[in-house]
Amino acid sequence: MRDDLTTTIGEIRDAGLYKSERVITSPQNAGISVAGGKQVLNFCANNYLGLADHPEVVAAAKSALDEWGFGMASVRFICGTQQIHKQLEDALSNFLGQEDTILYSSCFDANGGLFETLLGAEDAVISDELNHASIIDGIRLSKAKRYRYKNRDMADLEAQLKDAADARYRLIATDGVFSMDGYVAPLDEICELAERYDALVMVDDSHAVGFVGPDGGGTPSLFGVKDRVDVLTGTLGKALGGASGGYVSGRREIVELLRQRSRPYLFSNSLAPAVTAASLKALELIGGSSDLRDKLAANTKLFRAKMTEAGFDVLPGDHPISPVMIGDAAEAGRLADKLLELGVYVIGFSYPVVPHGKARIRTQLSAAHSTEDVEHAVAAFIQARAALS
Repeated sequence: MRDDLTTTIGEIRDAGLYKSERVITSPQNAGISVAGGKQVLNFCANNYLGLADHPEVVAAAKSALDEWGFGMASVRFICGTQQIHKQLEDALSNFLGQEDTILYSSCFDANGGLFETLLGAEDAVISDELNHASIIDGIRLSKAKRYRYKNRDMADLEAQLKDAADARYRLIATDGVFSMDGYVAPLDEICELAERYDALVMVDDSHAVGFVGPDGGGTPSLFGVKDRVDVLTGTLGKALGGASGGYVSGRREIVELLRQRSRPYLFSNSLAPAVTAASLKALELIGGSSDLRDKLAANTKLFRAKMTEAGFDVLPGDHPISPVMIGDAAEAGRLADKLLELGVYVIGFSYPVVPHGKARIRTQLSAAHSTEDVEHAVAAFIQARAALS
């Protein structure tokens, strides 16, 4: 087996698909240091609102260590529920406009424990073809019939709903924002079809919660369908502080059943108190002002405009995920390496994260970036392209 694994790893390297892990020697922020002490601008973190190293978030985490301790050493239903866990669940419910919320150690676990709890062999899941791996894996754990529709294709979704007409329950599952492209799911149209065909709607809003929509409430807020989405999953590990943790928010009965039967919830340690308290502070900061969301939107608009003007193939949209399409995996890797030399930290994304021939540099903007940071990144892209051509 060792020989076979070594051969496989070698094939991955030869194909230019090997994913090296660069070592960061500083806190996560718009500007970071990497091994060797080099200072670079970070344009690939999910730190959308710049809260990963925000002084008030860090202070809340430090204070929680003194007040609540380091870890729970238990699952929620035994002796792992502290007052701050309930406070965070209530705060998320209020922020998202949902009836109830349950915390998980990650959104991957939230999606992993959702479908098998709610659905049986007589039910059906209709899933967008570009859904996150956690949704795909979660669906596989359930015994429900599986249907797949083309990305954001409402005609195909309707066809799949018709095919699933004989199921007891039908659940449409979609990302709110598709992480490799930055495209937004048309939730208004999805909800209309769900109501027409008597289906539930589940949305993973990990790449939207905190900064998309007029109040930062995510894609349901953007489309005005908070009351029409039945299950909303998301992460605390991106815009909401950037550490770890996830949640399911939605109908009260759904959340209550998850507390009773969702395996990742029942058999995983409770969210660490410091992460819980810091996430509460992040929600407070987001709810108190739109300044961070406004800065993020301005940075995104500037970067997309400058890159397009420079002749780069940037997928259309207005999300901070701004993929620069390269095509060839090895070329994307070389470009990312050159950009690092020029002081811009980005990563080349290739198969199996994206399809063959669709390699890209997935740049991500943050409210922590200054205007000068954005302009420097664009200039570095132009210089790297010239150096490699």
